[in-house]
Amino acid sequence: MISINVYIMDTTQLLLTVTLSVTTIFLIVVGIQLFFVLRETQRTLKRVNDIVAGFEKLGMGVEHGISEVFGFVTGAKTLFKALDHLSKRKNDKHKKS
Repeated sequence: MISINVYIMDTTQLLLTVTLSVTTIFLIVVGIQLFFVLRETQRTLKRVNDIVAGFEKLGMGVEHGISEVFGFVTGAKTLFKALDHLSKRKNDKHKKS
C-alpha cells in the first residue's frame, strides 16, 4: 500500500509541476505581448498628440489671422468715419461762405 501512495503522490506533484510550468510560460508570453501592445499604443498616442498639436497651431494661426482682419476692418471704418466727418465739415464751410 505504501508504494501505491508514493506513486500517486509523485504523479500529483508531477502534474502540479507541469501545470504550473505551462501556466508560467503562458503568462510570460502574455506579458511580452502586453509589453509590445503598450509600446505600440504609446507610439500611436504620441502621433495623435502631434496631430492635435498641429491642428491647435493651425487654429491659433487662423484665429490670429481673423483678429488681424477684424482689426483692419475696424481701422478702415474709423478712417471712413474720419473722412466722412472731414467732408461734412468741408461742405458746411462751403455752405456758410
